[in-house]
Amino acid sequence: MSFDEFKPLNEKSLVEYIKATPALSSRLGDKYDDLVIKEVGDGNLNFVFIVIGSTGSLVIKQALPYIRCIGESWPMTKERAYFEATTLRKHGALSPDHVPEVYHFDRTMALIGMRYLEPPHIILRKGLVAGIQYPFLAEHMADYMAKTLFFTSLLYHDTTEHKRAVTKFCGNVELCRLTEQVVFSDPYRVSTFNRWTSPYLDDDAKAVREDSALKLEIAELKSMFCERAQALIHGDLHTGSVMVTQDSTQVIDPEFSFYGPMGFDIGAYLGNLILAFFAQDGHATEGNDRKEYKQWILRTIEQTWNMFNKRFIALWDQNKDGPGEAYLADIYNNTEVMQLVQEKYMRNLFHDSLGFGAAKMIRRIVGVAHVEDFESIKDDKQRAVCERKALEFGKMLLKERRKFKCIGEVVSAIQQQS
Repeated sequence: MSFDEFKPLNEKSLVEYIKATPALSSRLGDKYDDLVIKEVGDGNLNFVFIVIGSTGSLVIKQALPYIRCIGESWPMTKERAYFEATTLRKHGALSPDHVPEVYHFDRTMALIGMRYLEPPHIILRKGLVAGIQYPFLAEHMADYMAKTLFFTSLLYHDTTEHKRAVTKFCGNVELCRLTEQVVFSDPYRVSTFNRWTSPYLDDDAKAVREDSALKLEIAELKSMFCERAQALIHGDLHTGSVMVTQDSTQVIDPEFSFYGPMGFDIGAYLGNLILAFFAQDGHATEGNDRKEYKQWILRTIEQTWNMFNKRFIALWDQNKDGPGEAYLADIYNNTEVMQLVQEKYMRNLFHDSLGFGAAKMIRRIVGVAHVEDFESIKDDKQRAVCERKALEFGKMLLKERRKFKCIGEVVSAIQQQS
């Protein structure tokens, strides 16, 4: 069997492929008799195979040339696998503790072979629905975001290197266009893809489509998303793109990655934690009202930003005489001017993050792709109550984000809304 042109793999051809690929076969000790293969791609876009043998394991992810959950009627470039593999390697080099290792990439087959995140790793979103606390989550995610964003920005790159990197990722335009549509466009217009908890949220969805102030803000964020090549961002950093145990945090699935605004990653992550907060009342039981867990989520939101802020500034200070060309050392040559520059940079980044986080919240309630946090609330009416609170908060945050001076104020506002 030859693999010199693209073909979707099944369990049988997958074994043939592994045998023909030393970087993969060596991970399994070249033993194939007792392999257990499971296809677990519950996402929207890809085949994902877990391969477990007696002497090793791996994951194979293959991109399909269409959106899997919709079918061939919505074509989608399989070239996205190239950008995913490239970003896994780049982000993995910058934050090796929080990105799974890539063993093999095949551009023709749109296929990545990588580390299997063994049990008890689960998707963070599922852990949040189940009410599980993760003591290192804030610290790990702050570290991952600080390193991946700082070291791929002009605070560390010279402009030649940065332009070269930006050019490479301009090719991921199809996935960027998908984000432009589902995050910045569809929720604000009538679209066949939109859905919401009807009839309860019919008026709420209509209100979003008729809110001029909201439309002004989303236009500004869309132009920043399209035009601002600030750093190599993951591009889809929600709680479904993170796998966790009590002491491990691993970021997966960066197929939407490109050079974009840092706040889009930070906001996507924090916005999804805020959604998890508002969903908790729908998961409360007689034995567990989830009140304590809601407080843990709020602490996690606050700690994530504060630790990120601290680490990002520390990296900046450590590298202020480095190759970065955003703020040249002989111009920003005393502590006073550096402090002014850093304060302004972080204030803008904070407000960008709040704006993008709000946009991601809104689209998960009245747009095409929803979140398990809410979807797993069985009672429609109860789900709608939770979703409405989140939607109202998201709309307020999008319009009034610049009034917040620190993350503590945002957390207070979340508590008031609930």
